[in-house]
Amino acid sequence: MSSKRRALGARGEEAVAALLEGRGFVVLGQNVRVGRLELDLIARRGDLLVVCEVRTRRSEAFGHPVETIGPEKVARVRRATAQWIAEREDLGRVQIRFDAAGVLIPHEGAEPQIDYYADAF
Repeated sequence: MSSKRRALGARGEEAVAALLEGRGFVVLGQNVRVGRLELDLIARRGDLLVVCEVRTRRSEAFGHPVETIGPEKVARVRRATAQWIAEREDLGRVQIRFDAAGVLIPHEGAEPQIDYYADAF
């Protein structure tokens, strides 16, 4: 992945993290590695744990960013989440929700446009 694409993705994830914080969540992690898998965002508000897959694009020329989250990715996110939770003794009982966010940043300096889908998968 090129450094420009990586920077675009990081900017999208930062925007979604700020959105979640604005909704009262505490971001527990970004780009969390779980073995060979990765979770984009993990956030918590009370007993609700949100795992959010973030997709950032410059345009919708090839469809909405969230449309690129296929069944294989969903399975990997669920598997990584189960492993991440199993490794946390201090987490306590939580409800888990899997969200998705599509972020459009049409050009450098543009304000990110976020479409956020709670309970996406």
